[in-house]
Amino acid sequence: MAAEKKKGPVLAGTGRLSKPIYEFTHLTTLEGEPLDASKLRGKVVLVTNVSSKCGYTKLNYEGLNKLHEEFGRDLAIVGVPCNQFGEQEPGTPAEIREFVRSNFDSKFTLTSKCDVNGPRTHPLYVELKRATGTADVDIRWNFEAKFVVAKDGVSVARYNKAFDPAHVREYVAAAATGARL
Repeated sequence: MAAEKKKGPVLAGTGRLSKPIYEFTHLTTLEGEPLDASKLRGKVVLVTNVSSKCGYTKLNYEGLNKLHEEFGRDLAIVGVPCNQFGEQEPGTPAEIREFVRSNFDSKFTLTSKCDVNGPRTHPLYVELKRATGTADVDIRWNFEAKFVVAKDGVSVARYNKAFDPAHVREYVAAAATGARL
């Protein structure tokens, strides 16, 4: 386990989205409003499924907050609440928002609760998995897969076993400078 951690996250795949991430129109905020995806234009976008009751919750929210602060306007984080793993995101949107606000004061975007695997997989996750050549690779747990989309809006990489957001920091930094994923 220690050796694996030193290596950082396992890259599961890279590729290109069929259209820029900011053109996806089927995302809604936690409050149920359409997500203004144009706010993603020209930024590195990190998409990850999140939960409130997981053993990795504190590590991830704190790590995502650090990335958000470090990269500022160059990074948009999209947290996708998902209740598919041990039913660890059972709350209503208001409960999820209050939990995140009171425990982590996170400033990044949270979407409405979505499935990331199975027949009801959200279209964004269908596309992220397809683009990275991992359409048949299920996300195995809360926070497990981090999708990093480059500033061009279409180049995307999937990192697995990235329970700690610090493990994807170097990839976010590279994407922020325009490096290839």
